[in-house]
Amino acid sequence: MKKIGISILAAISITALAACGDSQEQEASGENEGSSGSGETINMGVTPWSSTVPPTEVATLILEDMGYEVEKTEADVGGVFTGLSRGDLDVFMDGWFPMHKNYIEQFGDSIDETAVSYPEAEIGWVVPSYMEEIDSIEDLKGNEDKFDNEMYSIEEGAEATETSREMTEGYDLDMEVVASSEGGMLAEASRKIQNEEPVVFYGWRPHPMFNDYDLKVLEDPQKFFETSEVRVITNSNLQEEAPEAYEFLSNWSISIEDVEEMIVEIDENDRDPEEVAQEWIDDHQEEVNEMKSD
Repeated sequence: MKKIGISILAAISITALAACGDSQEQEASGENEGSSGSGETINMGVTPWSSTVPPTEVATLILEDMGYEVEKTEADVGGVFTGLSRGDLDVFMDGWFPMHKNYIEQFGDSIDETAVSYPEAEIGWVVPSYMEEIDSIEDLKGNEDKFDNEMYSIEEGAEATETSREMTEGYDLDMEVVASSEGGMLAEASRKIQNEEPVVFYGWRPHPMFNDYDLKVLEDPQKFFETSEVRVITNSNLQEEAPEAYEFLSNWSISIEDVEEMIVEIDENDRDPEEVAQEWIDDHQEEVNEMKSD
């Protein structure tokens, strides 16, 4: 039910934005048209991943300071890219490449890869470090029963989940990929790790899981997963409709360490995301000014 719920949420959110699109365009016409921040609305897509939150919150505060109104729509990654392609959404701060390249191939005429947010984002299947005999995905062969023949992944429809299923075939593993929300996946992994039981699940950095547990990313000789570059994705009309917002986003950059620190503050220390984002802005005003400059 949770998987279906996410898909329905995405569909409802995107449809709702589409329904109000005409009225928003009418409101944006006239004296506000083409002027930066004069009440124009930027619609941000937000996936249910912890890595999406800090960049989205920081960018939101900066755009609001520039005079824009910012709305956020939660959806799974497929819904976000679909919304971007239709113009229902304007910006997504958390595109992972090459993992999301299929969306560029599908929607490339209507979306832009606008900036690199941060490079060297580690991604793949992870296990606890106490599993000393498992260092590569190839080491899982013949040991599947130790893991109850299950590998835990994120939501159904996510590219990571589809890739994980391809991996079980590519490595000839007798394992089922169990899809869940990020929280559900981590709850199951946490339960097993606390009991020092075998567990393999999908992991990526930046994420507090590497702060909470002693984990290792398994070697992937067939390179189903590769070290990723995280990019800002925009609707192709944004540059014309909100040029100063686009200029800021095209200059966007943040370190993976800063994103990870903010995730820990939000997820582990239960702090308000907007407050954490504002602290980052206050501490990095020079970088913010550079991103906002032409």
